[in-house]
Amino acid sequence: MNHLAHLFLAPDSPEARVGSLLGDFTRGVDLEALPDPVRLGVRHHFAVDSFTDRHPDVLASKRLFSGQRRKFAGVALDVLYDHFLLQHWSEFTDADQSTFITSVYTELQDNESLMTPDMSRTIRRMVSHDWFGSYRDLDNIGFALDRVAERIRFQNSFAGIITEIRPIQAELEEHFLSFFPELQKFAGGIE
Repeated sequence: MNHLAHLFLAPDSPEARVGSLLGDFTRGVDLEALPDPVRLGVRHHFAVDSFTDRHPDVLASKRLFSGQRRKFAGVALDVLYDHFLLQHWSEFTDADQSTFITSVYTELQDNESLMTPDMSRTIRRMVSHDWFGSYRDLDNIGFALDRVAERIRFQNSFAGIITEIRPIQAELEEHFLSFFPELQKFAGGIE
């Protein structure tokens, strides 16, 4: 799962939501030194990722990608799932989408002291460029995935993966809509 989905599924506290993103930035972090709600968020992140990685709909989605790009399918799906979550928001919550996004941006900025320097830099870019708002548009998902491709330190064929996503978008979306309610139920039971 990508950032928006982790925040959406996280336990309902600002600290746990910070922890739900910190799960991607834990290298060198003494998890035991973190406040309990942040640790809960980190554990939540890892459990959500584990559930996602094993889910049959996610595995079926990965198989839709060409052999050339399948190695990166998980990364592409993570970002694409944020797009699908935004597109189908009202199926999963009564909360107003824009209010939620604005609120989590504020929470993240207010809790920067709980973040690693790398996470802090990422969050500043996320907020200043309104990543979540931009994820409503599939073209912006393509731009985001190309930025990820630029950061990969070995030769790869990840750039331009959106051209492979477009023809299979409907099928990927069906898998997401089957998978996400199960993930939401699972995530609600993580303590």
